[in-house]
Amino acid sequence: MHSISRDGMYQPFYEHDACGIGFVVNLKGESSHTIVRQGIQVLENLVHRGACGCDPETGDGAGMLVRLPHRFFQEEAARLAFDLPAFGDYAAGMVFLPKDTNDCAACKTIIEKSIADEGHTLLAWREVPCDSGAIGALARSNEPRIEQVFIKRGEAITDADAFERKLYVLRRVIENQVREADLENGGQFYLSSLSARTIVYKGLMLADQMDRYYSDLSQPAFESYLALVHQRYSTNTLPTWPLAQPFRYLCHNGEINTLRGNINMMRSREHHLESPEFGPDVAKLPPVHTEGASDSAILDNSFELLVQGGRTAPHAMMMLIPEPWSGHESMPDFKRAFYEYHACMQEPWDGPASIAFTDGIRIGAVLDRNGLRPSRYWVTSDDFVVLASEVGVLDVPEDKIIKKGRLEPGRMFYIDTAEHRIIDDDEI
Repeated sequence: MHSISRDGMYQPFYEHDACGIGFVVNLKGESSHTIVRQGIQVLENLVHRGACGCDPETGDGAGMLVRLPHRFFQEEAARLAFDLPAFGDYAAGMVFLPKDTNDCAACKTIIEKSIADEGHTLLAWREVPCDSGAIGALARSNEPRIEQVFIKRGEAITDADAFERKLYVLRRVIENQVREADLENGGQFYLSSLSARTIVYKGLMLADQMDRYYSDLSQPAFESYLALVHQRYSTNTLPTWPLAQPFRYLCHNGEINTLRGNINMMRSREHHLESPEFGPDVAKLPPVHTEGASDSAILDNSFELLVQGGRTAPHAMMMLIPEPWSGHESMPDFKRAFYEYHACMQEPWDGPASIAFTDGIRIGAVLDRNGLRPSRYWVTSDDFVVLASEVGVLDVPEDKIIKKGRLEPGRMFYIDTAEHRIIDDDEI
């Protein structure tokens, strides 16, 4: 994505968010369309945490991150007459493209060439059905063309995590080349997601417009076992399509007050990045942060780098948003040592911030040490977990709820769908 331009007194650095977040997940990792519908319902019940301007039909942004809907994509592949590999052997990218015909073609040429150069195979393009009449006039005025690109995994890549890393490198290559092309309408280009595990549907809309705008979300074959949702209310900011959330790994309610220092410190490290996981590909990653993006988007950039570099999601999140460990007399020595060690390589991203995150297999949430953006969760007897900024986002019968709780400052709530369990913060 191109950096967001300055306009009059507007300064893109002051992009902040104060929003509604939530997720629904099946503990057993069993996909269904029900999860998607429940995600939409959570989103609609958080609509009061969004905002609109002079055009009441244009919102600040809403979105949903789901597991790649393989059965739905199988049906679409049959309709479009291309062979879709088994789940895990292909990736899908959600791409915002310029409406201008020439700039759109230029972006797609860069994507296709980069796919081949990075050792993968282009399978097909799919135009995502979008109902522009479902959104407001202001949203339509800068609405991008939205397509999905399907990529077959390179034969030399046999590991699922390695494939995700290669897709991260591919996305960075594409983004850098589009930026360098300096297209007149290049600011409309944005890769919402590029993964073999997850996909993000989002845009400049109100929560209750989501499934009307994206008809995919209403198809019975569109299934997932997790749905991470976000309703954006932007502060001191101009909403755009790319800045709607969730991002590729997380969504965020709050503000990052340490943002300027976080950005500067990451920039100072970029020339020294090295990793046995990436090898020479690490040189293709900078700049790590999207210039001019919101605090949430930049936090997602940093989280993605740490996870793709080989750390688990909880490990990466504990580096970025640590507990208050200095002077904490009751904290075990080993835990204090963990935080002290990582403080040498990553300063804290301080909020207030409530963050929900997922790698497509595991999903969780964390509250920063200020504790000013609480979220609550429910666990049901039929293996569903619901977490949101507030209670009442889903109608769950009281007799089905076996556990209720809330995020605690500096503590993590984490679910592993591969192991079918909730992992306690002490175990993490």
